[in-house]
Amino acid sequence: MDQENSMDAAKSLILQAALPHAAFDGWSETTLLAAQADSGLAPALTRALFPRGGIDLAVAYHQQGDRAMAEALAATDLTALRYTDRVALAVKLRLTGADKELVRRGTTLFSLPHHAPEGAKLIWSTADAIWTALGDTSTDINWYSKRATLAAVYSATVLFWLGDQSDDNADTWAFLDRRLGNVMQFEKAKAALANNPVAKALFAGPGKLLSRITAPAARHDLPGRTKL
Repeated sequence: MDQENSMDAAKSLILQAALPHAAFDGWSETTLLAAQADSGLAPALTRALFPRGGIDLAVAYHQQGDRAMAEALAATDLTALRYTDRVALAVKLRLTGADKELVRRGTTLFSLPHHAPEGAKLIWSTADAIWTALGDTSTDINWYSKRATLAAVYSATVLFWLGDQSDDNADTWAFLDRRLGNVMQFEKAKAALANNPVAKALFAGPGKLLSRITAPAARHDLPGRTKL
């Protein structure tokens, strides 16, 4: 465990050293080499921690933002908030804790065809991090639908936020509220449809198939995870 902690500390050190460089040189090999020089860590260790260079730095920055958001949510009293407002707060915390220029650089990188799958995976992981932080306990198809819907809302909000020049990003938060409002309207329509006798009969067969879908089992045998 001490070795794992020391590796995490080294990775964090390099990432923090990379941030001022990434704003100018993007998430690139140039940024990684500059961060290695500034951190004073051995080149071999830097390459072992970030074998793919700049894209691994971008991934690490994104994951750092997810962890910071989860920690901020855990320290916030959410009892007085409606569930939609909790989701909105989580997205706001995630974005306000990020640097726009660094996110813009990452968005450019992950828009490239060969990096697009990784970018999509990171957006999904952010949606999963938000639902997990909010205590989501769904184990059926709702596990997937919640994350897919939030991933779409989050990615659209990020793109709006990157171009937002309003005070305190007020236009972005209004955009986010509208998107979440659209989701709630869809959920209400879906609930009404589920209670309609004709719709029940029509979708009885597909419903049985969908009911067999379950959330993925937790993998506790992966590196860095503790077996229960």
